[in-house]
Amino acid sequence: WSKFVNAVAYVGVAALARIPLGMWRNIPETRDLARRSAQEVIAVARARGVALEDTMVQRLLDILDSYPSTHLPSTARDILEGRPSELSALAGSLVRLGREVSVATPVNEFIYAALLPQEMKARGQARQE
Repeated sequence: WSKFVNAVAYVGVAALARIPLGMWRNIPETRDLARRSAQEVIAVARARGVALEDTMVQRLLDILDSYPSTHLPSTARDILEGRPSELSALAGSLVRLGREVSVATPVNEFIYAALLPQEMKARGQARQE
């Protein structure tokens, strides 16, 4: 779950931001989006009986601060380049897991819904009417 917290929060926000980490990690609104995404993952984990440290969110932010400013996770690159990605395995899974335990995940629901059309197009599942 620790890796899941980092992956969901970082990848989702990076894919939405569509720019390397160094260009968004210090923007308060975008950094807060990553923080709130991580908090949702932690809430779902705890509702499922997984004990996570109270320092998880700060650890995520510290990790983001330690990465090179040019870093863009592979899943975000896949989305940006129109290739199938791990969107469903990350944000999509969190949304489904949250629903199973009645934990709201509005930030991650937005990330998933906003990126899903492009993901479906990459997988040949989207139709233009």
